[in-house]
Amino acid sequence: MKNFSTVGVRFVIAALFSGGIAASAQAGNCAFLANAPDQHLVVKGDTLWGISGQFLEHPWCWGQVWGMNREEIRNPHWIFPGQIVYFDRVAGRLRLGSKVGDGSASGVTRLSPQLRTEGLGKDAVPAIASGAIEPFLSQPLVIEVDELNKGPRIVAAQETHVMVGKDDKAYVRGDLKGGTSFQVYRPGKELKDPVTQAVIGYEAFYLGTVKLKAEAKPGNDVHTFTIASAKEEIGVGDYLIPSPPTPMQNYVPHPPEVQVDARVMSVYGGVTYAGQNQIVSINRGSLDGLDIGSVLQLYHLGQTVVDKTVPGTGLMHMKKSTIKLPDEEIGSVFVFRVFKHVSYGLIMQVTEPVQVGDMAVSPE
Repeated sequence: MKNFSTVGVRFVIAALFSGGIAASAQAGNCAFLANAPDQHLVVKGDTLWGISGQFLEHPWCWGQVWGMNREEIRNPHWIFPGQIVYFDRVAGRLRLGSKVGDGSASGVTRLSPQLRTEGLGKDAVPAIASGAIEPFLSQPLVIEVDELNKGPRIVAAQETHVMVGKDDKAYVRGDLKGGTSFQVYRPGKELKDPVTQAVIGYEAFYLGTVKLKAEAKPGNDVHTFTIASAKEEIGVGDYLIPSPPTPMQNYVPHPPEVQVDARVMSVYGGVTYAGQNQIVSINRGSLDGLDIGSVLQLYHLGQTVVDKTVPGTGLMHMKKSTIKLPDEEIGSVFVFRVFKHVSYGLIMQVTEPVQVGDMAVSPE
């Protein structure tokens, strides 16, 4: 994991055992489950979401229970298989330690910050199971309206071919901004805001990767590329986007810092309904206060109906007796990829199928 510092580990571990930032889970809606266990032995395959769900009514309260700041939320590489999470019922918080003596909560021992200095973070417990989202972490998912025509594009192919494949040449026009490695995508269906009906982006259909072979010479604005990999055939008119760095995958589940009121825009795969472990897009992004790890609650919008129990007849009566039913909470979504105006999330828990237009809002 890049951008990780052992100094950060020392700070986090010290903070976990200091009383200065001890946070009670009873604040707000962060309550412990009545049947929460006294301890949990961390094993390979565990996730922060799953461990949190054993102790807390809302897994997104994990960071609040530990009293974590924003930087620690972005770098939670401090829980590993073999460690034990203890429930300190008196203090109303969780503690991290190793089993000593009889294994009771009083037997918590401080963990040495010198442990795992080699390859630190490699085996750390992830926020959520990565299998469902791995293909979406490094490939383009959406291209926003203001970016569609700004990036470089393929204008011709080797030997005037319409389509090219691996090891073929492609000729590209546009500002590379110093880049040499790019992903190739084709704009897909429009992503419309369910409320305004405005087009705020296009699904990006990933095609493959290209490498710069020869930059355009003075007086010419056409670059020569080689197709490095091809998931699908690549052709004239397809767009290039810089290959992203290896993404940071491990963020603690947390509520957004600001109040977010979003709607589900689409269900990935073109289906109508989504269930647990399926992916949806929502009409809010980084400019609206979302970041990776943000958790939103999902609601069905309450229908507007006529109260037929009210006496009277006629059109005017029907208008006066119209009522809106309460919005119904149906689950939660974990945001794992964020663009300026659009985000993608994994449905974590759901009691009813999720559909386009459903609300995705900050936890209450």
